[in-house]
Amino acid sequence: MVIALIAFVVCLLLGMPIPFVLGSTGIAHIINIDPNLLSVVPQRIFAGINSSSLSAIPFFIIAGELMGESGVSNRLLQLVRDLIGWVKGGLGYATLIIAGILSSVLGSPNAVSSILCKTMIPDMKKDGYNEEFTGALIAASGVLAIIPPSSALVIYSVIASTSIQKMYSSAIVPSLIIMVGYGLVVYFYVRKNDIKTIDETGEPYRFDVKKAGKSFVSAIPALLVPTIMVGGSMSGVFTPTEAGAISCVAALLAGLIYRTLDLKKVPQMLGSAAASSAVILFIIAMGNILGYSMAVDKIPQLMSGAILGLTASKEIIILLMLLVLIVVGCLMESTAGIMIFAPVMIPIATAIGMDPIHFGIVFTLMMTVALITPPVGMLLFVTSNVGNIPIGKLFKRILPFALVALAITMSLAYLEDLVMFVPRLMGY
Repeated sequence: MVIALIAFVVCLLLGMPIPFVLGSTGIAHIINIDPNLLSVVPQRIFAGINSSSLSAIPFFIIAGELMGESGVSNRLLQLVRDLIGWVKGGLGYATLIIAGILSSVLGSPNAVSSILCKTMIPDMKKDGYNEEFTGALIAASGVLAIIPPSSALVIYSVIASTSIQKMYSSAIVPSLIIMVGYGLVVYFYVRKNDIKTIDETGEPYRFDVKKAGKSFVSAIPALLVPTIMVGGSMSGVFTPTEAGAISCVAALLAGLIYRTLDLKKVPQMLGSAAASSAVILFIIAMGNILGYSMAVDKIPQLMSGAILGLTASKEIIILLMLLVLIVVGCLMESTAGIMIFAPVMIPIATAIGMDPIHFGIVFTLMMTVALITPPVGMLLFVTSNVGNIPIGKLFKRILPFALVALAITMSLAYLEDLVMFVPRLMGY
């Protein structure tokens, strides 16, 4: 165990990419346990990604690439703005709604924040939002990537051997609560500042039924993509993989219907999606080496016994796990964090009576919230880079959103019935 920790820290300090950190640490640990076990490493690499559920991830990414490149997301943005743009500060609320819709397609916090930076920042500045608050709102919206189909939920489901459909349905209520919490932050900001509601011509924005109706009709092809992804997979009509594949076709058809998709760029999009998928699957494969070495060394059982031996209080144990997760999430990418710590913490959670689905939502949500928590929050750096906003300003403005997300996540850890309401309602 000590050798593994030393190898892990040294690899991180050397600046090695996370997949190599996981693989190197796992191999060093295996050598320390029994060098003869090295013959099993190739099998564990293959076993890590030999799951049909993981094949959904490339389809999610391809659908997101098609929607982003073809401008389909702009139709959704226009629909949301026409519906609530007349509300004072409406563009802030519209950002949250469009983030939720994009999250249901992309499943990636970084992808959601990148697209919102490109589409929302100019218009929000016109309405009077300053760039640092806009950037903070966009970065915080990346947390909504827990909305199905979330790649993090898929990976956790594979590790914990739980139902992906049940995980998806359990994420609905937490996502809505976080959106409401963020909406309150926007509301108080709008009240305190001179935020306008102006249209493209610079005139005060007014609700127009005909315009909203036209936007809705125009957005129907675009709305099919998230509807298929979320509705199809949650209802059990499609498996998540099938829902992802059908959504790719729907996104492609939407781009062709709108005549905004350049077919010459499709190979480039597929290449980009393949590269993104390869990174995720590589992390999972390398993480499985470390997971195997920890299982052989019985580290999950040892840690479970150590933590459960500290106190008999379920509430304190949950708090300790949450504190560990927020630190881990600040230091490493969420996929790697799930691969390393889910196998360790799931036995602890089940030992204190937490439902694995409930714990999975809290686990993945806390890892995602850590992405906007200073000083390391990776989403802040993505937003700073894409939106050209000084990182120091984002650190200050993100605090209200981070505190709201943290408070909600920590509350949900103790409110199992709230998290499990939808799956129980659906009979899972």
